[in-house]
Amino acid sequence: MKTKLRVGMIGGGKNAFIGAVHRAALNMDGLIELSCCALSHDPQVAKESGQALFLPDDRIYTSYEEMIKKESELPAEKRMHFVSIVTPNHVHFEPAMMALEHGFHVVLEKPMVFTLDQAKQLKQKVEETGLLLCLTHTYSGYPMVKQARQMVKDGALGAIRKIWVEYPQGWLSRLSEKEGNIQAAWRTDPARSGKSGAMGDIGTHAAHLAEYISGQKIVKLCADLNIIVEGRLLDDDGAMLLKFDKGATGVLTATQVAAGEENNLRIRIYGEKGGLEWSQQEPNTLIVKWLDGPAQIYRAGNAYLHDVAKHNTRTPGGHPEGYLEAFANIYRNFALTLQARLNGEEPSSLIDFPTVEDGVRGMAFIDNVIASAQSDKKWWDYVI
Repeated sequence: MKTKLRVGMIGGGKNAFIGAVHRAALNMDGLIELSCCALSHDPQVAKESGQALFLPDDRIYTSYEEMIKKESELPAEKRMHFVSIVTPNHVHFEPAMMALEHGFHVVLEKPMVFTLDQAKQLKQKVEETGLLLCLTHTYSGYPMVKQARQMVKDGALGAIRKIWVEYPQGWLSRLSEKEGNIQAAWRTDPARSGKSGAMGDIGTHAAHLAEYISGQKIVKLCADLNIIVEGRLLDDDGAMLLKFDKGATGVLTATQVAAGEENNLRIRIYGEKGGLEWSQQEPNTLIVKWLDGPAQIYRAGNAYLHDVAKHNTRTPGGHPEGYLEAFANIYRNFALTLQARLNGEEPSSLIDFPTVEDGVRGMAFIDNVIASAQSDKKWWDYVI
């Protein structure tokens, strides 16, 4: 018997950007309900934020430790099934580990944790417990990204030769972290964000998307990192050459100082027979170009798409779906997988979501990019 899944959210209280996004996404398909929360490290903000979401007072907690402990003591039919952790990077590892140790599945913002060593510990804990961990690499949830991945997987483009992926933003073109911008303040603070700025924040998205669509893994890189804005403590710009395990070569760039840009993530992949192009700011369109034929434009919501793209689409063609729907696809696929497990069933082959493996690779990406940028060695071996 299927049941509506109950989630407890950690972080994401009032005035937090990503918390509201997660709540909208998890609510979209009616499979999940927010049943409890610890929305801030500030007890007053935690209470006010929970009350604003109409949660009962006894399910509004003032710390994640309290929430996980007390929820684990509730009857199975009442306690949460999983936690969703939407805190800044430095508050990912401890609540994720504690949740797993108390028998709760985990949905976690990226990058997964603060260091590669923590990522490996978390992976080991997931393997020990057998519980699910979902990492919210949102862009892998778009239906036309699913279509692109399937076309590559089916060999439509032939052997993949070249991968270009770029993620330009412009919101950190000034020293916004000193101007009262809360998001900028923590994302550029090594104590809260980690050892990398732009590459940890958006470069990891670009790398994941390149590997996800192409089906190839980065094995070597040659990276350059920069701090463009004077006074900033972490990289805000970078680029690298890439080599992949099945022979493709590539280029990845990520910057947060491209003034005027929003979230212009874009990927182009070329094989022996043709290539494809997808842009996050025009997500319902996939352009496919052929060596021996005219270019084609694939559009979301149409009957000619692969079943995996249809599974991740909610509306007919011409009714645009975007970022929130892609986010919701991550939650829905996780929820359907968890429901199947609770019912002793196998989930559909059309379902996928980023896992702890992707999280480890993301943390390794950060370490390897920094090591390469600090080295005079041309090609840096991608070490995990």
